[in-house]
Amino acid sequence: MIHPELLAAARPVRRSLLIAGALLFAVTLGHLARAVLLALALAAVARSDPAAAVAPLLWVPAVVLVQALLHHRQRVVAAAAGAEARVRLRDELLERLGRLGPAHLTGTRAGAVRATLVDGVEGCDVYLSRYLPQLVVTWITPPLVLLAVAVLVPAPFPALVLAAAVLLALLAPRAWDRLLARRGGEHWDGYERLNADYLEALQGMPALRAAGAVGRVRRRLEEGSERVHRATVAKLRVSLVDTGLTDLAVQGGTVVAVLLACWSAAGGNASATATYLVLMLTSEAFRPIRDLSREWHSGYLGVSAAGGIAALRSARPSVTDPADPADPAGAGKSGRAKPHGPTADPADPAGAGDRSPAPRPRTLPTGGRPGAPGITVRDIAFRHPGAARPALDGVHFSVDPGRVTALVGPSGAGKSTLLSLLARHHDPDRGEILLGDRRIDTLPLADLRRRIAVVSQRTHLFHAPVSENLRLARPDASATDLARAARAAGILDEILSLPRGWDTVLGERGETLSGGQRQRLALARALLSRAPVLLLDEATSAVDEHRESRITRDLLAAAGDRTCLVVAHRPAAVRDAHRIVVLDGGRVVEDGDHASLLAADGLYSSFVAAGGPVRPADPRDSHPPESSDPSEPTDPSGRRNPSGAPAAPVAGGAAL
Repeated sequence: MIHPELLAAARPVRRSLLIAGALLFAVTLGHLARAVLLALALAAVARSDPAAAVAPLLWVPAVVLVQALLHHRQRVVAAAAGAEARVRLRDELLERLGRLGPAHLTGTRAGAVRATLVDGVEGCDVYLSRYLPQLVVTWITPPLVLLAVAVLVPAPFPALVLAAAVLLALLAPRAWDRLLARRGGEHWDGYERLNADYLEALQGMPALRAAGAVGRVRRRLEEGSERVHRATVAKLRVSLVDTGLTDLAVQGGTVVAVLLACWSAAGGNASATATYLVLMLTSEAFRPIRDLSREWHSGYLGVSAAGGIAALRSARPSVTDPADPADPAGAGKSGRAKPHGPTADPADPAGAGDRSPAPRPRTLPTGGRPGAPGITVRDIAFRHPGAARPALDGVHFSVDPGRVTALVGPSGAGKSTLLSLLARHHDPDRGEILLGDRRIDTLPLADLRRRIAVVSQRTHLFHAPVSENLRLARPDASATDLARAARAAGILDEILSLPRGWDTVLGERGETLSGGQRQRLALARALLSRAPVLLLDEATSAVDEHRESRITRDLLAAAGDRTCLVVAHRPAAVRDAHRIVVLDGGRVVEDGDHASLLAADGLYSSFVAAGGPVRPADPRDSHPPESSDPSEPTDPSGRRNPSGAPAAPVAGGAAL
C-alpha cells in the first residue's frame, strides 16, 4: 500500500532513498548470483564432474562478503534517510501547529497530538526507510527472474505458472487494502484517544485524588485499553489474511514451478544446468515479496498514523497570514477578503445594517512616549462557533500609546475574547483592530507576535532552569535584565532564595510552583521581551490583593513606554491604570479613569464596592523593596553574600 501522505514526507530525502533502494537491489543481485553459483555447482555434481563445482563454490563466500558489506551500507543509508525524514516531518508538523495557533489546540486533545507527533512519525520512519526501498526491489527483481526462467526452459508452462504466482502474491492482498485501512484507522483513533486519556489522567492526578475519582478513572482507562486491544486484534486478523494469501501464492507457485521444471528435464527438454538454475531462481523470485510483506508489517504504524498526519497538514488556521503566499492576505476566518487600511466611519461600518452607532471613546491625554503604538478597536463583533449570542457586539475604544489601560467587567463580558482578537488568535466577524496606524490583519503574524507579549490566565513554564524559562522571551538577556524583570513582577526574592538560584530547574509545566509564582514568572518573561505592547489577562489573579497592588505599581514603572492592556477582576489590579474600559454583555458601557468612574456611580462603582474599598495608591506602602538597585548585575547562579561568595542554599529549597 502506497500512501500519498507518506510519499510527500519522502520527497525531501528521495535521493537518499533511491541510493538505499539501489544498494538493496545490489544485495538482491548477490542473492541471484549465489543461486546461479550453487546451481552450477549442483549441475557439475550431477554430471559427475566434481572438479567443475569447485570454482563456483569458491566464489560463494566472496559474494556473501560483498553482500554483507552492501547490506550494512544500505542499512546505514536507509536509517539516515529515515531519521532525516522523521526530523523534517516532525518539524513541519510542529511548524504547522504553530501556524494553526491556539485556536486549533482548543479543539484537540494534547495526548492525541502527542501520539501523532511522536508515535505516528516514528512509524513513518520505518515505512520510508525500509518499506519503500524494498517496494522498488520487489517491482524490479521478479520480472528479471521470470525472464531468465523463460529463456532457460523452452517450455512456456514453468515461466507462466511462476508469473501467475508472482502476480497473485503481489495483487491478491490488495483486495483487502480498503478493509485493512478502515481497521487501521479505527485502531489509530482508539490509540490516540487512549493516549489523550492517559495524559489527561496523569496531569490531573491531584484533582482526581482530591475528588476520590482515581478508581473510576482507572476503570475507564482499562475499558479504553480493552477497546484498543480489540481494534488491534481486528486489524491483525485482516493482516493475517493478507499474509496468508501471500504465503499461499509463494509456496504454491514455487512447488508448481519446480514440478514443471523437473517434468521438462525428465522429458529431455532442459539440461541439468537449466533445471538447477530454475530450481534456485524460483525461490529467489519470491524472496523480495516475502521481504516486502515483513517490512510492510514493520511500517504499518506509519500507514495507520497517516490519516492523523494528513488531518494536521490540511487543517486550516483560524486566521490567515499575509506573509504566507498560500493564503490570501487579510482574509478573515470565513475566508472573506477584508479591505486594507482604515475603514469608513466606525459609527457606520459596512454591513452593520440597522445597528446603532458604536459609542465614541472619550479622549484622554496620552502622555505616552512616542516609541509604543496605540491600539484602536473599531466596532468589533465576534461570535464563538456554536454560541447562541455574540461574545462581542459593537465594541469600540482606543488604547493610548505608552499608557496602561484596564478592561474590567463581569465574567462572560468578553474581556478574554477581546484579548484573543488583539493577539489575532481569531479574526472578528465585523470591524477592525489597528496597531498604530495598521490593521493587525495586514501585519505578518511573526511581526505581530514580536510586537505583542501576552500573559494569559493559564501560564506555561518548561522543565528547565528559571533563567532559561525567562530567556524564552529574549535569549540574549543579561543577568541585570533578568533581575529587573523579576523584581517588577514581584518574584526576585523568591528566585534568589532557591538553592541554585537562577539555575533551579522547574518542574514540568511549573507544577513545583504555586499559581501566583507561575503567574509572576510569566509576567517577568513578558516584561523581559522587547514587545512594545503587553496584554495581561488576569496575570495576577493568583496572588493576594496586597501583593497584586504592589506588582501593579511596579508594572507601571517597568512598562516604561510600552502600551499595556490589562484584564482584571479585582480593583487593586486596575486602580492605578491610566484608563479603565468597562465591558458588559459584549459592549463598552463605561470608559474613563478610576476617579471619574467612581463618581459616575455605574457598573464600575458597583464592581469596586463588591471588591472592597480601594484606597488611593500610596508610594509609602509598607512593603519593602525586594532587592538592591536594578542597575547592579545579579549573578544568575543565585544570591551572594556581601563578600561576593555564593550564599548557603536554603535547606530543602523554596516552594518555587
